[in-house]
Amino acid sequence: MGRLFGTDGARGVANTELTCELAMNIGKAAAMVLTDNSDNKHPKILIGKDTRLSSDMLEGALIAGLCSVGADVVLLGVVPTPAVAYLIKKYSADAGIMISASHNPFEFNGIKIFSSDGYKLPDALEEEIESIVIDNAKPYYTPTGDGLGCVSMADNAIDDYIEHIVSTVPYRLDGMKIAIDCSNGSSSRTAQKLFTELGAECYMLSDKPDGKNINDNCGSTHLENLQKYVVDNKLHLGVAFDGDADRCLAVDENGKVVDGDFIMAICALDLSSRKHLNQNAAVGTVMSNMGFSRFCEDNGLKFISTDVGDRYVLEAMLREGYNFGGEQSGHVIFLDYATTGDGQLTAAQLLSIVNRRQAKLSSIATLMTRYPQVLINVKVTQEGKLHFYTNQDIKNKIDEVRSTLGNDGRILVRVSGTEPLVRVMIEGLDQPLIHKLAQETADLIKEKIGC
Repeated sequence: MGRLFGTDGARGVANTELTCELAMNIGKAAAMVLTDNSDNKHPKILIGKDTRLSSDMLEGALIAGLCSVGADVVLLGVVPTPAVAYLIKKYSADAGIMISASHNPFEFNGIKIFSSDGYKLPDALEEEIESIVIDNAKPYYTPTGDGLGCVSMADNAIDDYIEHIVSTVPYRLDGMKIAIDCSNGSSSRTAQKLFTELGAECYMLSDKPDGKNINDNCGSTHLENLQKYVVDNKLHLGVAFDGDADRCLAVDENGKVVDGDFIMAICALDLSSRKHLNQNAAVGTVMSNMGFSRFCEDNGLKFISTDVGDRYVLEAMLREGYNFGGEQSGHVIFLDYATTGDGQLTAAQLLSIVNRRQAKLSSIATLMTRYPQVLINVKVTQEGKLHFYTNQDIKNKIDEVRSTLGNDGRILVRVSGTEPLVRVMIEGLDQPLIHKLAQETADLIKEKIGC
């Protein structure tokens, strides 16, 4: 990825890596790049944010940058990332910006940018913004007088977004008792109202953000509390979102995790049965479990694999005309309803299927068999990330593991686009073997390029 933008926007520790000055300059450059051909004297740009402490600070910096080059800013307040993407088109805006570091700890923050069609920016536009911010490729606009932008609030942003999600649900959730873990993030503002409106009886967890507790042992990356709560309270199931609510994972009535691959399998088969799955295809990534590709094969569905990142899933969907795809992590894209992954939309569709079938989630999830998988994260420096691609010892080890697994498994080792990590993932039928091979590979990477 580029020098500012990773696989999911610009991200870093707020006030050291992601500074106010940098945020202001990104705002300036984004307005210039995205509205070059706009007929508006004052292009309209939406800003949403999650609940972390630094979001207000970065919002102020972005406002200053945007208004200083003549853009009008509409503040959405605390909203999920997919709400920004949806409201751009509804409010006829020229672009949208979300301040969030998704599932990362509260000290991190990030800037995600959406164009006027509600889609995340392609690499070319991100590189153009980078060239202005880093290389001074062109001077910033400096309007004066009435050329400066102004700021307003969108008072109905939450209600407009919820109304949209409700409109997509084919079967209500009446009679369901569900637990919802909001990760002390953006969905704290929306989830209870949304799912209550759909008819569910909601039990809320981690829905009281204080600026510092976002993703803190809660949400889609820490499911233990949700699992216990669902079982202890004999609920139908539970759903969990990440900090900006663009991903969703579930747990069944027994507290067993239903990850993004299982959610995709359930939803893909349902869409196919209702003739709503374009080309009878589902788009996943190289991190999708082998069980999902086997599920697709067994059910007459086409499986398309892309690089890791919901942006690459989306690119394949748009390029080939598919309308459904996602990731094991819970980023699921229903392209008929949204331009990006939407955790609450995903949860609403999943719960609607479960309630319509009057079956337990544990029973429905048996349609797919998950291959055992081991994932080990190795912390590396930025320099280590670069050395990963050229280290021959690491390449040899990966080839050795691939040969050992044969057709009964696979290894995938990749550099994270959002964190200082190299991820080692191995799947296979022999669980002790894949654990052993994954640890050996991770240990070698740590020795050669770790920190």
